[in-house]
Amino acid sequence: MAITVGMVSLGCAKNRVDGEMMMATLKNEGFCLVNDTALADVAIVNTCGFIDDAKQESIDEILELAKLKQEGQIRAIVVTGCMAERYREEIRKELPEADAVVGIGANTEIADIIRQTLEGQNPESFPPKNRLPLYGERVHSTPSYFSYIKVAEGCDSRCAYCAIPMIRGRYRSRPMESIVEEARGLAADGTKELILIAQDTSRYGEDLYGRLMLPALLDQLCEIDGLRWIRLLYCYPDYITDELLDTMARQEKVVKYIDLPLQHVSGRMLKSMYRGGDRQSITALLHKIREKVPGITLRTTLITGFPGETEEDFTELSEFVKEIRFHRMGCFAYSREEGTAAAKMPNQIDEEVKLHRRDLLMEQQMRIMEEQCQKEIGETIMVLTEGFDRYAECWFGRSEQDAPEIDGKVFFFAKDQKPYPGQFARVKITNFIECDLIGEVEELL
Repeated sequence: MAITVGMVSLGCAKNRVDGEMMMATLKNEGFCLVNDTALADVAIVNTCGFIDDAKQESIDEILELAKLKQEGQIRAIVVTGCMAERYREEIRKELPEADAVVGIGANTEIADIIRQTLEGQNPESFPPKNRLPLYGERVHSTPSYFSYIKVAEGCDSRCAYCAIPMIRGRYRSRPMESIVEEARGLAADGTKELILIAQDTSRYGEDLYGRLMLPALLDQLCEIDGLRWIRLLYCYPDYITDELLDTMARQEKVVKYIDLPLQHVSGRMLKSMYRGGDRQSITALLHKIREKVPGITLRTTLITGFPGETEEDFTELSEFVKEIRFHRMGCFAYSREEGTAAAKMPNQIDEEVKLHRRDLLMEQQMRIMEEQCQKEIGETIMVLTEGFDRYAECWFGRSEQDAPEIDGKVFFFAKDQKPYPGQFARVKITNFIECDLIGEVEELL
């Protein structure tokens, strides 16, 4: 019988795409893929190593699988992904339950790694990071109606708090024709929403073509039949150009939504983070985005408690959030990451202070979002159906304002109609609960 393999992929969507490519390699090599790692001969943990919480989640998953291995339910555990790349020696020393540890440059070797593991070896492989393929065949783990597509790998920004350049290497764009070809295949297989991802999506093409090529890429993707929504995640503010905004406004398929991780707004903090700008320049950029792309949903992420952050810095950030009124926002307490410039900085902030500031910002954002939801009542919006909630006894999906796995939902009633996952519906909003909209179907499309 064929060897069965299951994978748990943790962290960001970029890591998920890497995992999907590994699973395709295994399928082509004759392994049998299963969705439940508890039912597999070999369990792969595709780890995240970005911040402490993500690393702990990866460790907990490995330890849970180790219990199953002790009980004889699974035969081997293979650790891949960012934490494996970053902490290879620590994993070997502190997590002997792992039978193999594989860096990101060895993802294409995953079949041989598993074979060696089942032969009783404890293989390790850490070739250069740039051997990680930018694209290739994938076994998709998302519902058929939406797909992530990675347009680049790595990062050159070297922000003081971030370990991604150490883990993932230099920025590498993939050829435009490969992205368009993959997108055509995804659309033919039923993808309605295509989500562009990279460590910095807005910088796409600069290294490969000598100029920013995201607008040109969007124009080509919009010509593909079957695609209805094209969404941008992980856009760096320094590369938001007038050409990009004009393209977003002009192309109907490009969702009027942009994810713009700002991290902070105090000029002093941004300089300490090795990022550019200040409150004035960032505010001007956000106003320009809203002017050029009317109705756009602005999403950001912020960091509280970066080394040296004073009460004045935090107050400025809080006032900025009140002023801008983001539609969507996430906030992280600063995580002191080994090997980064910020880890060595003086004036590290107490953990309780970092968390308290984070909670204050998120409470403030929740009030803003509730006010925005109130204004939506009576409006009719387009919703991509995702499924039926048997507890609430209604359907649910996402609007243009909601990216999968990070934003909210729209719950709606369809009376005698039965929309299917992946079907678009026009929904009239009647209420909201905890920042999720509630409505009734006006029309199924």
